[in-house]
Amino acid sequence: MEKSTNNQSTSQRILDIAERLVQTRGYNSFSYGDIAAELGVTKASLHYHFPSKGGLGHRLIERYEATLLAALADIDQGTNDPISKLRRYADLYATVLHNNRMCCCGVLSAEYGTLPPPMQEALRHYFDVNERWLAVVLDSGREAGRLNFEREPVEVARLLVSSLEGANMIAYSYGDPKRFERTAELLLEAFEPKT
Repeated sequence: MEKSTNNQSTSQRILDIAERLVQTRGYNSFSYGDIAAELGVTKASLHYHFPSKGGLGHRLIERYEATLLAALADIDQGTNDPISKLRRYADLYATVLHNNRMCCCGVLSAEYGTLPPPMQEALRHYFDVNERWLAVVLDSGREAGRLNFEREPVEVARLLVSSLEGANMIAYSYGDPKRFERTAELLLEAFEPKT
């Protein structure tokens, strides 16, 4: 049992390092050698846990999505107010920036054409999850008279994800999380009903 726990711990450490490297350098800018050097192990031992970099990348996206789902469940449990939900959703991106990183899946999107097909599929699924959750929040918020927009909720959800991902990347290039926060607030204010 101890060996299994140790293997899980090593796998998690590998994923932690890979996530940070993707978020700060990009998927194509790191190798197993980079991870092995940081962990103080051989590249062969990394291949034991993740036989291919594509497999590592796929698992990384799955883990990132699981973290997102937990955060969305926390938002849903924390408030019924749609404006608050949207702000807390935007805060997920801000938190990443405050850690001097970009959204992992946003970075991977920029490298989409070079990713193996299973990673591409997992990446699209990640964004589908974001859009579905946002569409529900938007739809229920409009029904309750708390949000104001004209288009279909799924179209607006796509606008929000795209805008927040782009704002995340640009703010990262400036090293300025506040730049993202101001942009996100301006974006979300547009959905508040006019009094």
